[in-house]
Amino acid sequence: MFRPTGFADLAGKRVGVFGYGVEGRATRRRLEGVASAIVLVDDSDVDPDVMVTSDGGLDALRGCDVVLKSPGIPRRRDDVLDLERSGVTVTSSLNLWLRDIDRSRVVAITGTKGKSTTTALTTFFLQCLGEAALRLGNFGQPPYDPDLDVSKGWLILEVSSFQCVDIDVAPGIVVVTSLGADHLDWHGTLEEYRRDKLSLTRANGDHRTLVAENPTMHDYSNVIGGDVTFVAADETNLASSLGLLGAHNNANVALALYCAALLTNRSVNDVRARVLDAASTFEPLRGRLTPVASENHNGDTLRYVDDGLATSALPVVAALEVFARDPVALIVGGFDRGVDYVPVAEAVTARRPLTVLIVMGEAGTRIGEEVARLSPEILQIAVTSMRDAVSEARRALGKGGVVLLSPGAPSFDQYENWEERSEDFTRIVYELTGNERRNTA
Repeated sequence: MFRPTGFADLAGKRVGVFGYGVEGRATRRRLEGVASAIVLVDDSDVDPDVMVTSDGGLDALRGCDVVLKSPGIPRRRDDVLDLERSGVTVTSSLNLWLRDIDRSRVVAITGTKGKSTTTALTTFFLQCLGEAALRLGNFGQPPYDPDLDVSKGWLILEVSSFQCVDIDVAPGIVVVTSLGADHLDWHGTLEEYRRDKLSLTRANGDHRTLVAENPTMHDYSNVIGGDVTFVAADETNLASSLGLLGAHNNANVALALYCAALLTNRSVNDVRARVLDAASTFEPLRGRLTPVASENHNGDTLRYVDDGLATSALPVVAALEVFARDPVALIVGGFDRGVDYVPVAEAVTARRPLTVLIVMGEAGTRIGEEVARLSPEILQIAVTSMRDAVSEARRALGKGGVVLLSPGAPSFDQYENWEERSEDFTRIVYELTGNERRNTA
């Protein structure tokens, strides 16, 4: 069976691209002029050049020397396993890129929550030290996109659990921010998800592994690979100086500090001092507890916060902890991928201030059912649109509190992606409150 060890091995080969989203399009550009033939296949009819999996696409992939699978195609799906049984090597563009690049320059960051923020922080911290650093992955271009120059500097790569399972060579540093429950429709079970997530730490090659110091990480220490360091949360309030809300960000900051110190042979204290000097220039990621707008009513303030990147249970729990003393109207729901919502229900019902639950979509229904089982007296309002969600949340809180979009589920039932959902929330907030389109919170 042909097994490529880099993109150069694909010269003159018939290569399948399975999944034609952002990654698939970048893969096609990378293969042009290299592969003798490129076979494009997607589950949907997304482009005239792309075959549909169920309409001849899978048969076409069987005729390829190798198939580069996009992250959205589950590794254990029957058709993927069928390809491999047919003698076709199935791997990923990211895996081939890691085989081509100087991996000592690469930091791969994964985790149920915190990976996006930690990727942004690590990149920023290195830049504060005068180092060239490029943020890659979910919030940037795929690193193998030929339009991207990755020839110099540190490469800070956010890696999803979907991508972890296709990687068999480790970057110089692997960072794991947290382990919760997510993407169970893709991975199958909670245990499989966590093992898949941690498989990146067990990839081949010498590497350092930095993990957040918490009980869950220690519970899984037997399946964490590499030269492992448990990193305790930062206690210097640097997260607040960077404009990051919530105690969970102290762990993200600590991992980024340790990583930057390790890469540059500096002390953590030295890195922290340099970052503190430039902290006011850091721009927190949109959709991570981002203040959108506020309304003042005779001394009471009603705030609107976008936590649209919270697409699993763990970040919703963290968001509620941030506003533990405030009345909250929590907007939850979206596409149901089978995760356990009991932690969200427990966090909601444990709150003492007024809490109103605004539920949308199948995931919202499930969250609402879990909350009702624990505390039926909590007010729930079912809605079918974001406009109704914001309107009902605003009405339920009255003069003061926090309208919090922290959905705990992907957006695919109504939106193309989380950005589109957050944009809809923001636009409606501005329309209803009369705020100008800027951060007024």
